[in-house]
Amino acid sequence: MDTALTLTSDMQLVLGLVFFTMLMFLFDRIRADVVALVVLVVLGLTGLIAPEDLFGGFSSGAVINVIATMILGAGLDRTGALNRLASWLLRRANGAEQRLLLLASGVAGLNSAIIQNTSVTALYLPVASRLAARTGISLSRLLMPMSAAIIMGGSLTMVGNSPLILLNDLLVSANANMPSGAATLEPLKMFAPLPIGLALLAASLLYFHFFGAKLLREDVDEAVTPARTQSYFARAYGIDGDVYELTVSADSPLVGMSIGEAEAVPGSPLMLALLTGNESRLAPPADARIWVGSVLGAMGPREQVADFAQNNFLRLSTRLRTFGDLFNPSRAGISEAVVPPTSRFIGKTQADLQLRKHFGISLLAINRDKHVLREDVRNIAIRAGDMLVLHSIWTDLAEAAESRDFVVVTDYPKGEQRPHKFKIAMAIFAVSMLLALSSRIPTSIALMTGVAGMLVSGVLKMDEAYAAISWKTVFLMACLIPLGWAMDSSGTAAWIAGHSFDRLPQGMPVWLIELVLALFTTAFSLVISHVGATIVMVPLAISLALAVGGNPTAFALIVALSASNNFITASNPSISMITGPAAYTVRDMWRTGGPLTLAYTAIIVVMINLLY
Repeated sequence: MDTALTLTSDMQLVLGLVFFTMLMFLFDRIRADVVALVVLVVLGLTGLIAPEDLFGGFSSGAVINVIATMILGAGLDRTGALNRLASWLLRRANGAEQRLLLLASGVAGLNSAIIQNTSVTALYLPVASRLAARTGISLSRLLMPMSAAIIMGGSLTMVGNSPLILLNDLLVSANANMPSGAATLEPLKMFAPLPIGLALLAASLLYFHFFGAKLLREDVDEAVTPARTQSYFARAYGIDGDVYELTVSADSPLVGMSIGEAEAVPGSPLMLALLTGNESRLAPPADARIWVGSVLGAMGPREQVADFAQNNFLRLSTRLRTFGDLFNPSRAGISEAVVPPTSRFIGKTQADLQLRKHFGISLLAINRDKHVLREDVRNIAIRAGDMLVLHSIWTDLAEAAESRDFVVVTDYPKGEQRPHKFKIAMAIFAVSMLLALSSRIPTSIALMTGVAGMLVSGVLKMDEAYAAISWKTVFLMACLIPLGWAMDSSGTAAWIAGHSFDRLPQGMPVWLIELVLALFTTAFSLVISHVGATIVMVPLAISLALAVGGNPTAFALIVALSASNNFITASNPSISMITGPAAYTVRDMWRTGGPLTLAYTAIIVVMINLLY
C-alpha cells in the first residue's frame, strides 16, 4: 500500500465530519439522529457522495434487517412467548438462584441472536421483574448477567446487533475502492460469527456463575408486581398510604381550581382520579376543573389526607364507593418505567408532555441516580436512564409503552395478547430463519418474509408493526452509512491506515495489531454510539489490513464485534436500560463490566485468528 498518500481537501472534509460526529455524540448536546442528518446533508452539498447515492442508506440491507428484526420480536412478544418462557425458566430452576441466573441469561443470549439487542432487553425487563417477584432474587443480581448475555449473544448471527448488520454493507461498498489485484470482499453468511458468539456467550455465563456472587450487589425484596406495589413504593419512594375519596363541598377553596393548581396547595396528597358530573377518570389532566360535588381520588398517609380534607372543607371517605372499579389492582396501579436513550421524553417535563391528558398516566416520582424526586415533579425535565414511577390503568400504560419512549419494568397485565397465534408465529419465524440460512436469498428478504407472514396471519396489526420500529435507530443508521462510504471513496481510510502503519514497530505481529484495533474500537464505542464507531472504523480496519498483510474481512469483523463491547457506559442502549431498574452505580458497572470487556476482547482476537 502507498503510505505516502497526499492529504486532499476531500480527506480533510471527511476527517472534519468524523471529528464533528464524535464531539456531538460525546457531549450529547444535539440529538444523535439530528447530528446524523446534518452529516448526510453536508456529504451531499460538498459532493463527497453523489446525489443518486446519498440516500442509499435508507434502502440498504442493513436498515431493512434492523426494521425486520424489531417487528419479528414484537410479533413473538404479542403471542405471549416471553410469558411462557418465564414460566418455563421458573419450572426448570426449581428455586435455585444459580440455576435461574444461568438459564435466564442463556436463553436471553440465544434470543438476541435473531432479535436486536435493544429489543431483547426491552422484552426481558418485564420477564426479569416477574422472575424477581416470584423468587425473591433482586433485580440487581438478575439484570447485569442477563444484559451481558444479550450483548454477547448478539454476536451469534449477522442480525443480532447493529454493527454486524452494518458490516456486510460496508464490506460490499469497500470493494469499489480496493487496490488492483486485491481479492473481492464477500458478504458474510448469516451464521458466520456463530463460533465466536458461542465462545463469548459461554464466557459470560461462566463469568457470572463463578464470580457473580462477589461482583453483584444484593438488594433485598426490590421486585415490583401489582400485588406488591404498596409496600415496595412506600419503602423505595415514600409513596405510602391508601386511596381515599374526597368530596368537594360548596365552601371548599378548591372549587374552580384546576387539578394542577390543587396539587400545588401545601400538604396536597397525590391526586389520582376525578369525578365531575357523571364522568370519572383516572389520571385527570392538569387543566381539569374541580367543582362543587366533584370527588377526588387521593393517595397518601391517612393523617396527611385527613388534614388536607379538613383544611380545604372536603368530606373524606375511606370506602371507595365512586372509584372502586377504577382502583381495582387488576385494572390499574403503580408501575416503574425506565427512559431509554432514544426516548422523545428526554429534556421535556410532565407539564410539556401532558402525560395525564394524552396518555392517562400520572407521574408520581422520578428515581434519578438513587435520588428520589417528588417535589414539583411536573416541572422536572426527564433524562435518559430516569426511572419513572407511574400510576395508570394497565391498558393505558400498555398503549403508551408501544411508543418505546419508556420501557415498563413492572410486571403488569398487558394489552391485547394473541396466545392463540403462538404456533403460527413460531412457524413463520422458523421459516424466516431457514430462508436466511439459504445462500440464494438475501437475509433482508428472508426476514421481511417473516414480517409479511406475521402481518397476513394476524399475529401483528400494521399499526403495531410500525410502533415496534425504533425510527430513531433506523434514521441514525441510514444517515451515517454514507459517511462510511465517504471514508472509503475519498481515500481517508487508506491515508489514516498508511500513516498508522508507518508508526507501528517493525515486525509487529498481525494478531497484536488486531488486539490494538479491538481495544481502540472498544474505547471509541464507550463515548459514541456503536453504530458510529462501526461506520467510521470498518473502512479504516480494511485499509489497515491491506497495509500490514492481514485479512480485511477478519479486521472488519473485529471492529464490528468490538463496537458492541461495552458493559460499562450508557452509550450502549442495552446497558442504559438496566441501570435504572437495578439501581446500578458507575462503580458497580466498572467493577462488573471492566473484566468482562477485557475477556471479550481477548476471545474475539483468538477466535478470529483461529477461524481466519
